Amino acid sequence: MFKRLIKCIKEYKLPTILTFVFIILEVAIEVFIPFITVEIIDNIEKSAPLNSVIKACVVLAVMACISLCCGGIAGFTSAKASGGFAKNLRKEVFSKIQTFSFSNIDKFSSSSLVTRLTTDIGNVQMAYMMLIRIAVRAPLMLICAIIMASIMGGKLALTFVVIVPLLAFGLLIIGNKAMPAFRSVFKKYDKLNESIEENVRGMRVVKGYSREEFENKKFDIASNEICKDFTRAERMVALNTPLMQICLYFNMIFVLIVGSMLIVQSGGEVVKIGHISAMLTYGMQILMQLMMLSMIYVILTMSAESIKRIDEVLVETPNIKEPDSPIFDIKNGSVEFKNVFFKYSDKAKKYALSNINLSIKSGETVGIIGGTGSSKSSLIQLISRLYDTTEGEVLVGGVNVKDYELNALRSSVAVVLQKNLLFSGTIKENLRWGNKDATDEELVEACKLACAHDFVMSFPDKYDTFIEQGGSNVSGGQKQRLCIARALLKKPKILILDDSTSAVDTKTDAMIRKSFKTYIPETTKIIIAQRVASVMDADKIIVMNNGEISAIGKHEELLKNSEIYREVYTQQIGGAINE
Repeated sequence: MFKRLIKCIKEYKLPTILTFVFIILEVAIEVFIPFITVEIIDNIEKSAPLNSVIKACVVLAVMACISLCCGGIAGFTSAKASGGFAKNLRKEVFSKIQTFSFSNIDKFSSSSLVTRLTTDIGNVQMAYMMLIRIAVRAPLMLICAIIMASIMGGKLALTFVVIVPLLAFGLLIIGNKAMPAFRSVFKKYDKLNESIEENVRGMRVVKGYSREEFENKKFDIASNEICKDFTRAERMVALNTPLMQICLYFNMIFVLIVGSMLIVQSGGEVVKIGHISAMLTYGMQILMQLMMLSMIYVILTMSAESIKRIDEVLVETPNIKEPDSPIFDIKNGSVEFKNVFFKYSDKAKKYALSNINLSIKSGETVGIIGGTGSSKSSLIQLISRLYDTTEGEVLVGGVNVKDYELNALRSSVAVVLQKNLLFSGTIKENLRWGNKDATDEELVEACKLACAHDFVMSFPDKYDTFIEQGGSNVSGGQKQRLCIARALLKKPKILILDDSTSAVDTKTDAMIRKSFKTYIPETTKIIIAQRVASVMDADKIIVMNNGEISAIGKHEELLKNSEIYREVYTQQIGGAINE
């Protein structure tokens, strides 16, 4: 797990190493500063010449400046290293998500993936910065300060025999008590993000049903759960300060009392006033480093949970893999299903698709109709390998889809899914998702085929009109037509419309289908629809029921032979004619 993370350091190895170097220099100088302080105090006590005092003060100032510079440079390099590390890690996670099939994504909620890319990586970034800076400085300073204090203070160093174990033990207990609360927070962050995401996406529904109060309560519950855990954890961590102060004041009292007694008894021969000052400084350094170590312990324990969650994404194996010897050339748009069975998870008890045998010739227009939950969408998602079959095989152009290079296959299959999505950007930028090199003339032609050109030209900025996130500033029908135009720009061999004209009127729907026949006759067109009118003129119509093909035929044949099709037709069209 850590090896995978270390790989993300990459080009930021130099700032990481420089951080170590400057931290060591800073510590080395800082632990010698009290020696200079002792010399200054001793010179003053002996009424030494002013020149010697000034020289020592200059040396002290220079050392302090060098230490300050080293600390500042280490802060800069550690920030650069940790920021770069987080950038690379975020890129690795995001790139890995792009390789996931739908079945992989189904294992993680979108809100959980967002939390891992933001909060979790933020925690790991903070932990990395502390590791290369404070985790090096604190133990090094602690050891050096104890050694120097023992050399200089003699018996006064006995104070550390008491306060170091006491503070270390206390901080360890506090950290262990706080950790469970910190760990439980991350899953609750997922729920909080999920609540926010659902609310923002469904804002129109929320307002339409006046459910603002309900959404506020749901958000408050998730937010309060996080608040409770953080409060409980922070309450424990807050005990660090009083414990630190107790040890600090104990050190001061011990050094001052015992040091004063030794000065009086020995006449300043064993311990001098300057030594007491140095011991107080070293005591502060030692206690502060212990405090830093406790902070590192808390943050590293918190980040350990984040690291596990990030690693879950990095080690996830995409279910859909490239073949060893991929085929790049797709001859035509013919589609064939051979004894296909499919279920979304190995743990699922029921198949979503069963015993599917189907042959579609290149250039045919095929309609798919069926009730909700009849697995119409599941069927077409197997063609472009958004999912893989559980049993059987799907052939495109006479070749098993598993033998094609994924990009080649998906570039030849354009799918306009049920949930249309436009990205923030201009209409031109959205359309060029279908073909990044498309000319303005090609954009216009695709929009005319999709019956989108007229409404685009009605906008003040026409094709440069900015689309808000999710396409919130265009209607559902306009969004569908732009998505169809985007798919047409791919110039696919197979065009799949998954209920993609449900938001347009029947006249526009008919015009779109007519343009398909005229302008892309060689493209195989598969149209999933709830309206019989959208598929009744297709070369063949597939009737789905409970994940199986109930009937296949032309409109007239199905009226005679398929009870399901006849019932849908009667309800939608026949009933209207009879009236």
